[in-house]
Amino acid sequence: MKSLRFLIILFLCPAYFAAAIETDFTFADAARLAVEASDDLRNEYAARALREGAWKWSIRAYFPKLSISASEDDRLSKTGSDSFQKNYSANVEQLLWDGGRLFLSRKMEKAELDLSGNRLRQAASDIGETAVSGYREVLIGRNILEIREKTIKFLDEQLRIMEREAELGLIRPTDLLEAEITSALAELDSISLAMDLDEIEWRLADKLGLEKLPSLSERIDTDRRPVLPEPSAAKALAESRNHDLAAYRFTIAKRQAELKAASRSWIPSLRLTGTFGLSGRHYPLSRHNWSVGLLIDFSSPWISGNFSANAGWDPPHDQNARLQQSLVPLPDPGAVFSIRAVRLALNHERLMYQTALKEVFNAVERGIKTCELLDKKRLLAAETLELEGERFRLAELKLSLGEITRLDLMEIRLDYEKREAALVEASAALLEAERQLERLLDLAPGELASIKELEI
Repeated sequence: MKSLRFLIILFLCPAYFAAAIETDFTFADAARLAVEASDDLRNEYAARALREGAWKWSIRAYFPKLSISASEDDRLSKTGSDSFQKNYSANVEQLLWDGGRLFLSRKMEKAELDLSGNRLRQAASDIGETAVSGYREVLIGRNILEIREKTIKFLDEQLRIMEREAELGLIRPTDLLEAEITSALAELDSISLAMDLDEIEWRLADKLGLEKLPSLSERIDTDRRPVLPEPSAAKALAESRNHDLAAYRFTIAKRQAELKAASRSWIPSLRLTGTFGLSGRHYPLSRHNWSVGLLIDFSSPWISGNFSANAGWDPPHDQNARLQQSLVPLPDPGAVFSIRAVRLALNHERLMYQTALKEVFNAVERGIKTCELLDKKRLLAAETLELEGERFRLAELKLSLGEITRLDLMEIRLDYEKREAALVEASAALLEAERQLERLLDLAPGELASIKELEI
């Protein structure tokens, strides 16, 4: 019995969890699926992963460079002895010091990678936002269609009553005809809304990479009050997480590395070199030699060149040493302005960052105020709907007293439907404004209230 119960649970669990996943499809899930379904974004991420891998392997420049060479020199001579010489050598070169230019070069490459990563995150956010917007449009369409269907149901009920009244001669045929036209127009409008909704749902499913939409768990709550953060907390979060500001910071870091690299371009670089060789006429090679040296390179707009010194031993009796140097005066005097150009570009990026920071702060303040105003608009729409409901109930009473016609009641019911739709649209506009504020703060859909919780 226990084993049978276990098999039943094992069989039902996947279906249960699949149903749970299907019925719990949120704004965040829509954004995630849209990002995962984007082929272009996937290719961009793969390309960035390749560049990042290449950057990691470029650390090889810090380690010794080894090269191996081999040669055989066979020379036949008519006037002297033949020569058969075989040479094998291993050469090692190690960077000792370059004034930090290699480190700064890698730092500039990393800043470029960070900047490209920030652009990809922004692109992913834009793609996800289109899915969230489509999700919201589906909710609006479904709500308005549901309101219209309730209205049509009411109109059809009134129309049936009027048809009965017309048979009894209680109303004029023209009134019945006008009621039929009103009901038919409402049904045509409902069909148009349903067709538009099908297209919106299809576009959203296509963007998510699905054949059809799952059950949507989000709702447009017309009674929900927004939980808005304090402007100071929102500004602090925007400064640390906003994509545009992050892009400026990555660019500034890159410019700073460029300025340091340009400022240190005149500093000499020191490299240690070493060579070990084997030579001889026959295998196994019996003679060996080695040498070590120091290579100094320097370059500036006014003078460039190199200096090298090495010494070695060629057993059993020979020792060798060599000094070599070369100078090039005034190789590129115009390069002195490159440092000033980089410094000017850095100052420009800093000014642009400060300007962008002010704009983001202003956008955050406007976003909070917009949410507050739209919440007031939602409350006003709710109050208007309540008054329209009182008007409709009063119209029903007047109809029972014979003060108005049933056609008048149908018109008042259509006015009530417009107020219901206006409340849904006002609530959706508030949701959209909250989402725009969340995007400024780089928050996932629905995370705006978490800032307030952290403040408490």
